[in-house]
Amino acid sequence: MSILPTVYIVDDDPAILKALTRLLQAEGLAAKTFDAPEDFLAAHDPAAPGCLVLDLQLPGIGGLALQSALQTSDHDRYVIFITGHGEVSDSVKAMKAGAVDFLTKPFDDEDFLSAIRSAIAKDGRARNARQQIESIRQRLATLTPREDQVLMHVVAGRRNKQIAFDLGTAEKTIKVHRARAMEKMGTRSLAALVRTTVEAGMRAENTQLNDSFSLVWSFHDVLPGALDERIRGVSEPGSRSAAAD
Repeated sequence: MSILPTVYIVDDDPAILKALTRLLQAEGLAAKTFDAPEDFLAAHDPAAPGCLVLDLQLPGIGGLALQSALQTSDHDRYVIFITGHGEVSDSVKAMKAGAVDFLTKPFDDEDFLSAIRSAIAKDGRARNARQQIESIRQRLATLTPREDQVLMHVVAGRRNKQIAFDLGTAEKTIKVHRARAMEKMGTRSLAALVRTTVEAGMRAENTQLNDSFSLVWSFHDVLPGALDERIRGVSEPGSRSAAAD
């Protein structure tokens, strides 16, 4: 059962909180409101899907600082900034830090709802990518040390004969380890493995998630150039799968 997204709203103006809550509820969206950043941080559930509507000029740590605090604490959240008197420099900082939109009060209801829809959609894609990356991590963890070695060589572009020579063993032994590693990874070919991982990485739209994607591959010390070559081989029509070695 999927969890419905929640729109968190942090603003010290009660009238704004009330008006935005009514607008969101009319669209069938759940809203949780807070008049102070500290209250939001205490109640925030990073596991819950949704987005954050954040007033730029908040008492205490302020909107930009709260956005930064979420990113630093590994609780990143897609943010829509709203403000009654923001400067261009503030909007630039917010957007560079990953904000979905920056709206100046009073803003049009449809502009606000459009930003909410965009943020929720981005959040959904990011969460799906996280699940795929975590699944890849879990499968990698099931490999034996030897299977791990073999898979590392395979992804780096080495042929079975080359791997056998490098590891000082027979080619048929490498084929066995390779087959077992691919089975544990849930793919029948290297092309499928690379495609799955690349697709997950392409969905990683924010910096934090891209870092997680990179860690999956750095776990195997794969050279970026070798992986790029494999990606091209997967995407080019008529390319021969490396699984045919």
